Amino acid sequence: MSLLNRSLLPIALLFGLLSGPLALAETLETVPVARADLPRVYRLDGVAEAVNRSTVSAQTSGRVREVLFDVDDHVRQGDVIVVIDDRQQQAGVDQAQANLKSARAGRQDAAKEYARIEQVFAKKAVTKADLDKATAALQQATAAEQAAEAALRQAQQELTYTRVEAPYNGIVTERLVEVGETVQPGRQLMTGLSLDKMRVTVDVPQNLIPSIRQAPKAQARIGERWIMAEDITIFPVADTRSDTFKVRLQLPDGVDGVFPGMYIEVGFVIGAQSSLVVPRSAVVFRSEVVGVYVVDAQGKVLFRHTRLGSVAGAGYITLLSGAFEGELVATDPVAAGILLKSQRKAQVRDE
Repeated sequence: MSLLNRSLLPIALLFGLLSGPLALAETLETVPVARADLPRVYRLDGVAEAVNRSTVSAQTSGRVREVLFDVDDHVRQGDVIVVIDDRQQQAGVDQAQANLKSARAGRQDAAKEYARIEQVFAKKAVTKADLDKATAALQQATAAEQAAEAALRQAQQELTYTRVEAPYNGIVTERLVEVGETVQPGRQLMTGLSLDKMRVTVDVPQNLIPSIRQAPKAQARIGERWIMAEDITIFPVADTRSDTFKVRLQLPDGVDGVFPGMYIEVGFVIGAQSSLVVPRSAVVFRSEVVGVYVVDAQGKVLFRHTRLGSVAGAGYITLLSGAFEGELVATDPVAAGILLKSQRKAQVRDE
């Protein structure tokens, strides 16, 4: 529900109380022209951008064996997008495993020797220096085992780098590597972005910034829908060339129809204004003629030319001129037009 919709809920209730059928001539149904405080909205054009946009780079060296996605392909988080030849990294894992096995055996031997020396020392058959030597040997062997374990984890991690995965759900926007190329750590492989999280950046005149800071409310128009921004960020630095502040609107997750680079209409609420409101069904559109049928206290139907304002929630519109607060307007223009013709004919007969 838009800001305008929510703001008009009390108005809708007001119409519901006052728009009952009135026995005017042909039981013409009417509603009073109501006055309501509506949000004052300032509209600007912004540019959509993806929150998650990044370039994936290689973290290990090797020859590219496979490139599994191309531009405009959809990828899921965790999908393998590039495969690098892993023979060198697999050899590093095998070497690290062998080193760990050797270090573990050395630590076990040192532990056994320490236990033997400790028992003999308890019987005072060896010196304290012998015990200290055995203790140091055990500590050294333990440290060597831990270093070997860390080296194995590093080698295994290096092996995982040969299968480059997508960091999030998204679309590939640029392919930067080909099969057969040799890459080094830091080489860019593929660029992509996610359409799941989008935002809109707009340059706002600095005279509007205080109102936006006081009541940060904004909407973005996506197609025919107005979508409430989940979060508003005002950049703390103004552009001296244009006297504007950059404002960023976070859109809800999963909004369809928004792509990076699109121009998006944004509406900022910068206060309230008192306006006359009528149901849209009461307005007559005939070529360039716009008006409403007004019913006076004697039941006489009059056609008034009006000037319309903006849409005021679901089914309502504001009037800039042509009617006054409290006047009754017909909700069925067709029936009102027929009644007006009959009244005119009756007037001619009376004359």
